[in-house]
Amino acid sequence: MIALDILDVKSFMKQLLVEKTFDSFLLSEATVTTFNQFYIDGALHPDFFDTDTKEQLKNRKYSYWKELREFVFSIIKGKRTPLHFKMVFQLPHTQIVSFLQFSNLEYEETEIQGLFFNLLFDGHKLTCTTGTSQKHFTMDRTIDNAWDLYVMSYFKNNGISTEKL
Repeated sequence: MIALDILDVKSFMKQLLVEKTFDSFLLSEATVTTFNQFYIDGALHPDFFDTDTKEQLKNRKYSYWKELREFVFSIIKGKRTPLHFKMVFQLPHTQIVSFLQFSNLEYEETEIQGLFFNLLFDGHKLTCTTGTSQKHFTMDRTIDNAWDLYVMSYFKNNGISTEKL
């Protein structure tokens, strides 16, 4: 797990809320505080969908960021900066094999429950922390370290300047 200070908050927010930079990630949850506090549970409720849509979801548990981005933007946009927000993003399970190949790791995708990054804005400073969840406890931090490098590389490739805290 690492913590990264996002150096150019305004540019990052444009990528987060307007551009498609994070659209391929799932949103596990979000809390945004403006004039009210808004909580979004990113969990999908399959009973809401018709049969065809349920099949397309393929047991997906969370919404993609692209499905919620405009809604969150509508909460945040305006002349005033949010007082606070926290967002928890997750790499979709369908991309874990690619992550393992990218990182040259010989793990089974079924060993990984989730690969996360959290965004925390305190009204002035924006921080990203990484995290992993594995099915079994292990002292081995290989996956953690690979995920940290992956997130830093993803940010760098998208022109997001960070500094390790």
